[in-house]
Amino acid sequence: MCGIAGIIAGERARPVDAALVTAMTDALVHRGPDGAGVWSAPGIALGHRRLSIIDLAGSPQPMVSDDGRSVIVFNGEIYNYRELRRELQGEGFTFQTSGDTEVILAAWARWGTACLDRLDGMFAFVL
Repeated sequence: MCGIAGIIAGERARPVDAALVTAMTDALVHRGPDGAGVWSAPGIALGHRRLSIIDLAGSPQPMVSDDGRSVIVFNGEIYNYRELRRELQGEGFTFQTSGDTEVILAAWARWGTACLDRLDGMFAFVL
């Protein structure tokens, strides 16, 4: 099971210490020994510890969408991601990985919050 962590500074985009999020994810190493990453911008920092189950070589997190508008840290499994991926490909989306994380990003771009009704699985994410 992966581990996710983050700090959101609220409405004001005050600086967030990415090193603190790194320390938070380091404390979760037992949940994800296969990789780690931190992404930060003014007012937010997101961290991830990876346990590779699907797409063993790809899907590094935090993952940034192709257009750069969204970033995700994700834990869990989307059971129907292959079906959603095919549907999104039919609508012109392209994918760089074979994992479910990238499918969530595309689903968010296509359907917004309504994507949650389409995801079948057990999961938690920050986007």
